[in-house]
Amino acid sequence: MIDPLIALGVVAATAVTDSAYVFFNAAVAARRRVPAANWSAVWYLLSAFAVINYTENAVYVAFAALGSWLGAFASLTWLVRPPRPDPHPPA
Repeated sequence: MIDPLIALGVVAATAVTDSAYVFFNAAVAARRRVPAANWSAVWYLLSAFAVINYTENAVYVAFAALGSWLGAFASLTWLVRPPRPDPHPPA
């Protein structure tokens, strides 16, 4: 039998997690390192139930979020390119 509260909780958790994912991707597309790193950490925290289930220790969630933040920040640092000079400057 389906527990309506658990079903509602799953829907809410999935909606919030996917929203964080969308904001993360928007920040990545805009090449905004700190917001992308922040949304990455939030996204991972929202997905932390899997980590807790596998490790049975919620403390590891903080380390996972930190790793997620560092990974997003480093990736966008690597992706940021200096602007190229205009090959056809105005005369």
